[in-house]
Amino acid sequence: MAPNFELKQVKLGIVGLGYVGLPLAVEFGKKYPTVGYDINRARVEELRAGRDSSLEVDPEELRSVGGLTCTDRVEALADCNVFIVTVPTPIDEHKAPDLRPLESASRTLGGVMRPGSIVIYESTVYPGATEEVCLPIIEQVSGLKFNQDFFAGYSPERINPGDKEHRLPTIKKVTSGSTPEVADFVDALYRSIITAGTHKASSIRVAEAAKVIENTQRDVNIALINELALIFNRLGIDTQEVLEAAGSKWNFLPFRPGLVGGHCIGVDPYYLTHKAQAIGYHPEIILAGRRLNDSMGAYVVSQVIKLMMQRGGVAEGSRALVLGLTFKENCPDLRNTRVVDIVAELSDYGIACDVYDPWASHEEARAEYGIDLIDRPVPGTYDAVIIAVAHREFLAMGAEQLRALGKSGAVLYDVKQILPRAAVDGRL
Repeated sequence: MAPNFELKQVKLGIVGLGYVGLPLAVEFGKKYPTVGYDINRARVEELRAGRDSSLEVDPEELRSVGGLTCTDRVEALADCNVFIVTVPTPIDEHKAPDLRPLESASRTLGGVMRPGSIVIYESTVYPGATEEVCLPIIEQVSGLKFNQDFFAGYSPERINPGDKEHRLPTIKKVTSGSTPEVADFVDALYRSIITAGTHKASSIRVAEAAKVIENTQRDVNIALINELALIFNRLGIDTQEVLEAAGSKWNFLPFRPGLVGGHCIGVDPYYLTHKAQAIGYHPEIILAGRRLNDSMGAYVVSQVIKLMMQRGGVAEGSRALVLGLTFKENCPDLRNTRVVDIVAELSDYGIACDVYDPWASHEEARAEYGIDLIDRPVPGTYDAVIIAVAHREFLAMGAEQLRALGKSGAVLYDVKQILPRAAVDGRL
């Protein structure tokens, strides 16, 4: 059975209602009947109540979308003819791709898809994963034949959590399809909600590769700047002053040193290196960049310890305050945050650590990382204060209030360069 390529016949099913899936479901729900499905009942209930704990969608906008139904019932997807998969694609403890959420979503769809359906994947994967891993699962569960009874597309997500300027409709979208006709349909479907336009790739594999290198490129560039920061620190040169001077040239790229976490930059390169190694190529630069970026938490703590040693040493009962736990500023997203490396390293030195983050969920921090966030730091308590995330609340405090959180003579270290060099004891 050939698919119905008329947009007016579309009934969408969005699988996964997180940072990627919810904004997508909201935008499509403004134009098409849309079912948003998530296995997390608590997440579905909060969305039904008009609340989004990810803060990606405004409550008023969420409540006003007439075409969107949120559910944790698989059966609600049965009437849909176009499905979009937006589940996470993390890495495991060995830094290998963990495709279990994607495989599970594919099994779910295999149980509800009818002949003529189209499934579009947005989850970040290595080139070939959609056709090699996901679609065979749908074939097996559904009994349908790919590109005969059902069809596929791939349109990589480009959501930037916490970014209120670059929203889903204003970010150009890469699209692709398993046949030329399906590619045209997928492209037209996204163009109907993406005001910035689309870029139609020649194949699903090209679209997959385009996504995975977007963040790999950023990762490698940040690794270079992090390495420069290590060099300049040994030379006694302030890295920020160097970058500002170099940035006076029009084509100098404005990357900054720091911790590299989150759901994309700290994860996606491992998908590409996994596939590269599977075909017999050992990627040198990408893995070197990953190793360096993953080492930055330990480096920050080593610098803090040196500064503490210069001021009398690390005594029994020394206490540090880490400001921020989310992977980026002004955003509640805790996925793959590398601030946990700072916390763990401080613990290895025998330093008790309080973590304060006005954006992060206490329950999620405890469940994901075993970290009990404090409600508010007590001034004058700490031997070291580390600014790990540039939340606007910390910027508003300024150097004097931030330093007052520590004892007299405490170390103030600025990972995010939010304060002037003269106002802190150390920074990246």
